[in-house]
Amino acid sequence: MDDVTWLTAAFEEHRGHLRAVAYRMLGSVGEAEDAVQDAWLRASRADTGAVENIGGWLTTVVARVCLNALRSREQRREDPLESRIPDPVVTAESGADPEKQALLADSVGLAMLVVLESLAPAERVAFVLHDMFAVPFDEIAPMLEKTPAATRQLASRARRRVQGQAPAPDPDLSRQRLVVDAFFAAAHDGDFGALVSVLHPDVVLRSDGGIARTRYTVTVRGAEVVAGQATGFSRFAPFAIPALVNGAAGVVVAADGHPLSVMAFTVTDGLIASIDVLADPERLAALDLAVVPGRD
Repeated sequence: MDDVTWLTAAFEEHRGHLRAVAYRMLGSVGEAEDAVQDAWLRASRADTGAVENIGGWLTTVVARVCLNALRSREQRREDPLESRIPDPVVTAESGADPEKQALLADSVGLAMLVVLESLAPAERVAFVLHDMFAVPFDEIAPMLEKTPAATRQLASRARRRVQGQAPAPDPDLSRQRLVVDAFFAAAHDGDFGALVSVLHPDVVLRSDGGIARTRYTVTVRGAEVVAGQATGFSRFAPFAIPALVNGAAGVVVAADGHPLSVMAFTVTDGLIASIDVLADPERLAALDLAVVPGRD
């Protein structure tokens, strides 16, 4: 087997892992695909004769591509960090999608991705590579032009922020679904008290309407405030299609085959701790939403 054939086979073997790394880095399925393709172009031009761990080496290549993309994004960013909801990965509650499951291996909820969006590029790279993919700090440090000790501090700072703002969801999907169903039943009935009862006191609602729906771009906190916003969802309740959003109980709201929003819920200790809503029609149109009848 020649070097090109060997490298091609190795890259395809690790492609799913590399997509998962890039998705966590960038919060965008499309940008993750582009980063993996860019990593392949770089890898194909490199001398890999001395590489002993091809999987680890490819991970660092795609991480460098993502770091450059994050730095470029930070320089041109105009929208508030809290207002942008990363691309959700939506799957049906019944039946597995192997490709999407690979993307969400060691599932990362949408709420966590929102918090990752608020990190500085170096913090995000250090945290994702070390905490999610067990890459040693001495391998991360050179790409960040930091010492291993400084890289460890970056990851630690990011970890504290994630733990404080992105609580871990309940592991039981059926329990998550019961809480989400109770939320929509209360919203449909306009029952403010019932809404408050399923919301964590410090719940956060984040919605991203994009340029076309700026009135839907909001961030509000607190059970009563979020319940007040949720009563406005009552007209959408009949159009809510149950789905898994980044591996957790969520819904796609669609009418006549047209998606209106994707809603991700973080249910912790039987209460909704966060609701993340993507309502940007341009980005919704680009998502794989096969759960919506009439869409492939």
